[in-house]
Amino acid sequence: MRRRRHRHAAVAVLCLGLAWSLSARAYRPFDSTDAAVAERGKIELELGPVGFLKEGPDRLLAVPSVIFNWGFAERWELVLEGRQFVHLGSAAPPRLSLEDDALSLKTVLRDGVLQEKTGLSVAAEVSALLPTINGESGAGAQATLILSQRWDPLTAHVNTAVAWTRAHALGSFAGLIVEGHDAWPVRPVGEVFVQAEHEVPTTVSVLGGAIWRAREDLSVDAAVRLARAGGESTTELRLGLTWAFSAGFPSSRSEP
Repeated sequence: MRRRRHRHAAVAVLCLGLAWSLSARAYRPFDSTDAAVAERGKIELELGPVGFLKEGPDRLLAVPSVIFNWGFAERWELVLEGRQFVHLGSAAPPRLSLEDDALSLKTVLRDGVLQEKTGLSVAAEVSALLPTINGESGAGAQATLILSQRWDPLTAHVNTAVAWTRAHALGSFAGLIVEGHDAWPVRPVGEVFVQAEHEVPTTVSVLGGAIWRAREDLSVDAAVRLARAGGESTTELRLGLTWAFSAGFPSSRSEP
C-alpha cells in the first residue's frame, strides 16, 4: 500500500483543486443530512480544507474533506464524497488515506418546509460505500430516510439508516440535527448520532458549532465533535465552507 503514496497525494491535490476552482452549499459540518437536494442544473460543494481528529492514541489531519452534490434532474441529486487523512505520528512518517468515500443518489419523496411548502420534508438516499485507500478495502451499501421540519426558532433533521458495511456486517445509524432558523445570518447548530455495527462497539457522538452565511451562496462553519465507542474517545475539530453555483447546463427545452 505504501508504494501508492504518490497516487494518494495526487488525489488530495485533485480534490483541493476542484474545491477552489468551483463555486457550495450542502450540509456541513454534520454527519447527518437534510431532506433537500440541489436544484436541477446546479452544483453544491462542501469543503473542509482543514480538520483535526484525535481518535484514541491516533492523531489525524483531514486535508481536505469534500462532498460534491449535483442536481442532475428534478428532485434528484448525485453525491460524491471522501475525506483525505494524514495520519500523524512521531515513530513513522505521515501516512495518507482516503476514507469515508461514497457515491449516493438522493431524492425528495415529499415536498415540505425545505421546498417552501408546508409540513415535513421527506427524502431518501441510497449509497454505495466505496473501498478506502489505506483503510477498509471492502465495499458496502447504505439506505437512509431523512425527515426535516422547521419552526420559528429552529429547524430539525432526523436521519435513520441501515447499512451493509465495508466489513460485510449489518450496521445502523440514527442522527438528529438541530439548528437555529435558516434566516439567521449566524445560527448555532448541534448534532447527536448513534452508530452501531455487528461485533463493533457502538459509537455515540455529539457535535456543537455554528454556521455563518456570508452571502446567499456561501456559508462558513466551525464545530467540535466528541464521540465515544467502547473505551475509546474521539475529539474532532471541523472547519469548512459550502457554496452553490449553476453548472450552466442547457435546459431540456431549447429556445426558439
